[in-house]
Amino acid sequence: MSHQELVDLQGYLKFFLILAAFIIFYSYAWSIYKRQKKGERDFEKYTDLVHDDSINSDPLEKRKEEIEKEKEK
Repeated sequence: MSHQELVDLQGYLKFFLILAAFIIFYSYAWSIYKRQKKGERDFEKYTDLVHDDSINSDPLEKRKEEIEKEKEK
């Protein structure tokens, strides 16, 4: 392979790698948006974690065991 062919191949690979990263990150952002919109999870409460990160603060979400115990009652 000549030098020019390697440079062209490198350019194509870089383009497709950036395209794949773009698709992955934007699909993740879209899934976060959909979950926030449906009310499945409130991501805004995670921003409070930055300001209130003491050891005595309440957990943001209940554990699965606690949720299952509440359902049994």
